[in-house]
Amino acid sequence: MGMDSTMVKPVLRYLQSPDIFDLPESYTPPDPACFCFLLQAVFGPSDGPGEESFDMVVCTPSWLTNALPTKGGILSGRHYLFVEKYDIGRIREFIDKYAQECSGETWQVVAERLGRLGRWEFEDYGRYS
Repeated sequence: MGMDSTMVKPVLRYLQSPDIFDLPESYTPPDPACFCFLLQAVFGPSDGPGEESFDMVVCTPSWLTNALPTKGGILSGRHYLFVEKYDIGRIREFIDKYAQECSGETWQVVAERLGRLGRWEFEDYGRYS
């Protein structure tokens, strides 16, 4: 029996955004070369119920270039996903592939690993008891 059988694996349940009404499939940014929105990737364990949100800002390099002067010339890159253009299929594929590397012994470990990509909704709650 390999260790893999006891590992908790994350599954992407769905993507949503509070910024975009018709995300993801039918959305088209007003300017395909310059946009930014909040994307929530909702994951749960492959072996059971439950779901938790991991939030990231999806934006293009030109949006970043335009935003920097309004942010005092400095912006942290944590939980940002930089894309060349809006392609929800490629974004979903990237997030799925990232999640495949996040398996762990417990959901806490998995969630902390996923939290490097997007801000985990329970990130500041502290460790489970």
